[in-house]
Amino acid sequence: MVGYKEIDLAIKWKERYPILNENTTTTAFEPHYTFHPAWAARILKQINPTKHVDISSSLSFVTLVSAFVPVEFYDYRPAELKLSGLQCRKANLTDLPFPSESISSISCMHVIEHIGLGRYGDPLDPIGDCKAIKELQRVVAPGGNLLMVVPVGRARVQFNAHRIYDAGLLMNHFTNWSLAQGYFILDLGNEFTVFQPSLTGIIEG
Repeated sequence: MVGYKEIDLAIKWKERYPILNENTTTTAFEPHYTFHPAWAARILKQINPTKHVDISSSLSFVTLVSAFVPVEFYDYRPAELKLSGLQCRKANLTDLPFPSESISSISCMHVIEHIGLGRYGDPLDPIGDCKAIKELQRVVAPGGNLLMVVPVGRARVQFNAHRIYDAGLLMNHFTNWSLAQGYFILDLGNEFTVFQPSLTGIIEG
């Protein structure tokens, strides 16, 4: 083509990398890990905290939101990651290193269900998730915001992978709290829907 020079790229058989299954009419995505960070980021934009603390949620979430709000990220296995606006430190969710009622904005998304199962090297504790919930409640300041995500459905433990909670029984752990916003992402085979009873959602239409 006139005006363009071909970029010289080597082609070697031993470096072949065929991908044969991505010629699709739409871009596929995993709904749980797409929608919940999108929801949390919108909440942070709305409440606009001076600082946000995250306990072990996805690195993709904290690295992005740290671009517009300072984030302290804590994990049992701390991330060796350096970015402006982001501090990564070690913490055990069953014994958080914060004074009581000291954090006004905190998230813990798809984490509670793993605590005490040993999957990530943490000590085995059959009630580790309950201890973690109590710790989150302890450190949240009056009027503060806790963003929490867990899998819900038929209550069960799936070996060391995770727990799944009955939504009503889970809410019993928050009897003195007010639920400001809640969503269910319903799996329907190869389809899904986002359901939020009687609350204004981020999903339009």
